[in-house]
This record gives sequence, C-alpha cells and structure tokens, in this order.
Amino acid sequence: MTRYAVSSAVTRGLAALRALRLCLLLMLAAATALPAFAAEVPVVSNLRVGKHPDKVRIVLDLDRHVDFSIFLLPDPYRVVIDVPEVTFHLPGSAASHAVGPVVGWRYGQFRPGTSRVVIDAGSPVQVKSAFVLPPSGAQQHRLVIDLAATSREAFLQDSEASIQRHVALSAPRVAPPPAAPAPLPNSDTRMTIVIDAGHGGVDPGAIGQDGVHEKNIVLAAAKALQNALEETGRYKAVLTREGDSFIRLRERIAIARRVNADLFVSLHADSIKDGSLRGLSVYTLSENASDKEAEALAVSENKADIVAGIDLSHQEPEVTNILIDLAQRRTMNYSARLAGYVVHEMDRETKLLGRPHRFAGFAVLKAPDVPSVLVELGFLSNREDNRRLNDPAFRRKVAAGLTRAIDRYFQGVQAAFR
Repeated sequence: MTRYAVSSAVTRGLAALRALRLCLLLMLAAATALPAFAAEVPVVSNLRVGKHPDKVRIVLDLDRHVDFSIFLLPDPYRVVIDVPEVTFHLPGSAASHAVGPVVGWRYGQFRPGTSRVVIDAGSPVQVKSAFVLPPSGAQQHRLVIDLAATSREAFLQDSEASIQRHVALSAPRVAPPPAAPAPLPNSDTRMTIVIDAGHGGVDPGAIGQDGVHEKNIVLAAAKALQNALEETGRYKAVLTREGDSFIRLRERIAIARRVNADLFVSLHADSIKDGSLRGLSVYTLSENASDKEAEALAVSENKADIVAGIDLSHQEPEVTNILIDLAQRRTMNYSARLAGYVVHEMDRETKLLGRPHRFAGFAVLKAPDVPSVLVELGFLSNREDNRRLNDPAFRRKVAAGLTRAIDRYFQGVQAAFR
C-alpha cells in the first residue's frame, strides 16, 4: 500500500467536528480514566448452585475473605452480587444452567476494582440470607446466598430497598480514578482511531458453537486491528478495553470523545438460531432500522448495560438540543461514507451478509461528533464463521481490510476539501 502523509486538508475537513466538541463537552459528561489493575486479587475457584426444599443456595469458593453487596433488579428478575475485584478460575461444572427459579448466571469484572455475579431468575425471589463462612477443614472461604420464591410485589419492595442500601454503602469501595490524560500534542499528525471491543467482563455477549464468548473473539480482533493501524505510522489506535472488563455503553462513547477520536469502530460477532446464516456486515446510526433483523440486533446490543445489572432504559436521551442534532446528522454522513469503504474492502477478505451496510439505533454509535461504525464480524452460530473468527490469521486479514477502508475514508475526506 502506498504510504501518504496526512495533509492539512484532512485537518481542515474534520475541523468542524473537532470544534463542536468544545461546545458538546459542556453538555455531555466525559467518562473518567480507568485505574490500574491491582497486582493481587482474590481468586474465586468455584461457583455452585444447589436446590434445597425451601431455597436455592449459591456458593462462591474464595481463597480469602471478601466484603460483598447485593441488590435486586426487576424485568427481568436479577440478583446482583458485587465483590472487590477477583479472578474467576472456575471449573466446567460451574457453567450456567437452570436450578429451580434460577435460570442462569454470569460473572466477570464489572469495572476496575469491582467484580460482579448476576443471577438470572425466571420468577421473583427473595434473599433469605447472605453471609461469608470461614475456612473449615478442606473448605475455603465461602460466600453463601440463599434465595427463595416470593411475590412480585415483595420483590419490587426488596429491590428498591436493596438499591438504596447499595448506593448508600458504596460497597465495595473503588479508589477514585486519575485525571483524564492530556490531549495529544499538536505535533502529532496521526489520526486517532478508537476501537471498541464489544461486551466484556460480566457481559459475555454471544456464545459460539464451541462455547467461545463473543467478548474474547472481538477483543482479539480489536488488538489485531490496533496493530495493523499503528504499523502504518498514520494512526494512533486506542482500545476502549484492554482486557476482560465491562464498560458501559455511554462510557465507550466518552472514551472516544475524551481522546478526540477521528473515528470510532465497534467490533461485534452475532449469534442467531439460523445456523446457516453467515457473513460480515456494518451498521451506522439511524433512529429507523433498515430492517427487522437490524432493529432486533440493536435492541439486543443496547441491553448490554441491563444484562450487567445497570438499567439505563429511563435515562434521558443524549441528543437533547438542536446543536447536538445538527452535529450528529453531519457525523452520520461521515459514518455512512466509512461504512461504504468497509463494505468494499471487506468483500475482498470474507463473505458479506446480504445488504451488508445496515442502519439501526445502536447506543454505542451515538457520539454526536465522532464518525462511528459497528462491524458485525460474522456469526458465531455458523460453523464456518465461528471457525474463521477463532483463527488469528483470519483476524489479521480482517484487520488489513479495515485498515484499507480507513485509509480510503481519510483519502476521500482529504480530496473533498482540496
């Protein structure tokens, strides 16, 4: 590929979007920087769920005592257990399955300093008791939670009270994050690309045929794209997450805005009932979905925060005034241009889904001043897509194609402002 210098024309072409950030920063809260991981954290070696005549007992085996906090969330019914950051080293027997009113569970890092276990229930439950047992004989420390059936009315009352306690106690405590990093020096002419690996931590995303989690596949793909972009010398590539951590959807947007991103690329991999469907697709923002499949996918992805125990369904819309609306419309045009280049270049590397450029209201694409696309790399529910996405060589091919698309995008912007 011919190397080219990013001319001042590109900077002028994007200047309007960058200037709008000065106004938008007064209206939209930027996410804080992520604190460093602790050198040593407790280890959870097992998670057991057993059914008893009058309850379901959940037991976490730990190598040391931990504090914990529990709260309840309705619709769907969830029991959320927060502990200080731990490492989960669980056997295969700890895989999620139905036990009494419990229909499944998920676990992982919620944010630096905090890990989370989310228990999904098919009907209302109450926390009968919750306590930590000290070691006894061959037994380690054990965090024990007993759940029993209850009415919806009682669950809702318990939920409200538990949330108030959780907020008041602020347990477990997390050290305040450091200040946001200083902006890039003016001498750095590289474009900044933020690469968002979807899901993470307590939110595994889709699950492939061989049990692989989407969160791991897309993180590997994001790191391959980061390497491909930075090897050109033309781009600074920033990941929204470096490891298996949960990042709120709005925080992903704020990371892009905090580093003055020129582009935002979110990577995902879907899973559906139809195992024959395969192929890559790219989405850009629209309040009206291009088809029912796109709408269903956006609804599913936008629930990521709810899956992790955060309900943002009643949050005020981010786009609340004319200035932001105008900025977002212009950004959507830039995003659609990038999506066209992605489709063209990825057609050389992999099979595309029918009508590969689609539109939907993904929350993660709503940064009003950063052109953004969401790339569905394929279907983990399809045997061939699943095999290829697990292949590092294929992920490097995808990264090369996306890098060419980004090159063409900036070349197009440059030509438009000559």
